Amino acid sequence: MTGLALSVVVPAYNESARLGPTLARIQAHLDARGGRSEVVVVDDGSRDDTASLARAAGARVVSHATNRGKGAAVRTGVAAAGGALVLICDADLSTPIEELDVLEAALVAGADIAVGSRRLDARTIEVDQPLPRRVLGAAFRALVRLGLGVRVADPMCGFKLFTRTAAADLFTRARIDRWAYDVEVLRLAGDHWRVVEVPVRWRHVDGSRVSLGRDILTTACELLEIRLVAQR
Repeated sequence: MTGLALSVVVPAYNESARLGPTLARIQAHLDARGGRSEVVVVDDGSRDDTASLARAAGARVVSHATNRGKGAAVRTGVAAAGGALVLICDADLSTPIEELDVLEAALVAGADIAVGSRRLDARTIEVDQPLPRRVLGAAFRALVRLGLGVRVADPMCGFKLFTRTAAADLFTRARIDRWAYDVEVLRLAGDHWRVVEVPVRWRHVDGSRVSLGRDILTTACELLEIRLVAQR
């Protein structure tokens, strides 16, 4: 993997219905940019043909035997990635891959981590979430800010770009397996790594894997775990 400029890590669980167009769009943008790059799809124990579809699209596939969670999948993808820059990108492309360029500009300007944000400029939201998810999201962000001291306005946006060094450090130390992994990584970044938020285009895509019941409770427990670890 020596000489790779960029790795795009896509965690995927039962994503065969939408992964094909996503990977085609990612690859088209990478081809237009030039330079050596790779797409790493982490098949997180899917029960469909996510892995075979990703391979057919030209991605490098790393598989979990069972479903371990998005945080675990991202850690696996980062460990496998060989690029000088590492982009974490959701399989639904709710943030278009073309927004990579504005994140990269932030790293060129000196940041170690560029966090895509839906909250810095409301005009970048093309299709917003349903009201219940917006309310829960606002409560979650307030809890993260007040309880954990993470000042990022939109910690859960699934579009983040890291330098290789920052990614290796943070994801080696991270332990959260499911939805709150973004918060843990930003908490670990602290003052050591320079984090910059960048407004990105975003649209709600139906088919979210997050359950408003089970997964919200799991995420609350993960936030408590992050806080307890930080206090040790």
